[in-house]
Amino acid sequence: MPSVLPLGDPAPSDGLLPAQAADGAAQRAFGLYVHIPFCAVRCGYCDFNTYTATELGGGASQDAYAATAIAEVDFAARVLNNSGVPQRPLSTVFFGGGTPTLLPAEDLARILTAAIGAWGLQPGAEVTTEANPDSVTPESLQLLADAGFTRVSFGMQSAVPHVLKVLDRTHTPSRVPEVVQWARQAGLAVSLDLIYGTPGESLADWRYSLETALSYGPDHISAYALIVEDGTKLAAQIRRGEVPEIDDDDHAAKYELADELISAAGLAWYEVSNWSRTPEQACRHNLAYWRGDDWWGIGPGAHSHVGGVRWWNVKHPTAYANRLGTGASPAAGRETLDTETRNVERVMLEARLNSGLDIPSLGGLGDTGRHAVAGLIADGLVDPAAAFKGRLVLTLKGRLLADAVVRRILPD
Repeated sequence: MPSVLPLGDPAPSDGLLPAQAADGAAQRAFGLYVHIPFCAVRCGYCDFNTYTATELGGGASQDAYAATAIAEVDFAARVLNNSGVPQRPLSTVFFGGGTPTLLPAEDLARILTAAIGAWGLQPGAEVTTEANPDSVTPESLQLLADAGFTRVSFGMQSAVPHVLKVLDRTHTPSRVPEVVQWARQAGLAVSLDLIYGTPGESLADWRYSLETALSYGPDHISAYALIVEDGTKLAAQIRRGEVPEIDDDDHAAKYELADELISAAGLAWYEVSNWSRTPEQACRHNLAYWRGDDWWGIGPGAHSHVGGVRWWNVKHPTAYANRLGTGASPAAGRETLDTETRNVERVMLEARLNSGLDIPSLGGLGDTGRHAVAGLIADGLVDPAAAFKGRLVLTLKGRLLADAVVRRILPD
């Protein structure tokens, strides 16, 4: 959730959605994203819409946030009903941030309970919270599990102290195995998030982080290349020459090492940056994004999507709380996607999945996509056996060059 909101059309104050949103909704999954915009400190690489306590104004305290988020849950349920969108139980719920677990576990449980009251929860639904290793206790994790959470995603990032220092992470590496054990004892599935390519991180450092993370036996691992965003502390440090530039070749070598070690440990890739121990342990909430399902985003700066209608909330927690306090939509803007745009986005997202793209469907984008397949196979970017069966699935080399593959598929 980048800190800069996109441009779009004005969003109506009543939040009502156009008729398009209801078309075919009964056949689509429905999920909920809950953005908790609070962090203890601002990490130097982070460009997300987050705030420390000193950056908050009136009406946006952490103590009041659960009540404000619940007000949007109630608002969302009314809007979907009044817009003719059929009610569907939640298939996934994801609390992200920020650091959701900076809020008391009781507050997270209250928000989840309100959401279940509004829409219901599918049997076996996935309910995830992100967490920093230094923001949970055995008691808080057990409370979350008792409230209906099924999964926790810990921001481990690295096992190497000097790398964590560059990233401004506040936890110590020894904390991670403790919190993994606590989560297991509470009955929660465990995902670990890692970042590679931090300035000053050697290939040996990255190997150590991977081997350490895998030694904890997680159900899921995400490994993301560090992206230096304009306006961040890290970008300024690089510009001043205080830390080295990001190196694309270094990123490629570290991705290849990640895939080698994670695969050897029994986890399989299902999206370019994500591996799970079984298909059932893939993050179903993120898969819903990549497959174009429906979701409502709760919280300041949160994005939503229902039936090709996309909107985003105002950024600051104070403005967000003030709008909901008057009964108005917190949306800052929205857009209605046409068929061509939806097809392009489908290609961009589904190409990143191990299930791949349906090659015959590329004809809907013109001849470019289908004609590109042979060249992609010849260049070692696409699996030839999968292509013979009608699916475009990236090879390891193709995953390294996923954006370039997509550009070759899409028409100019």
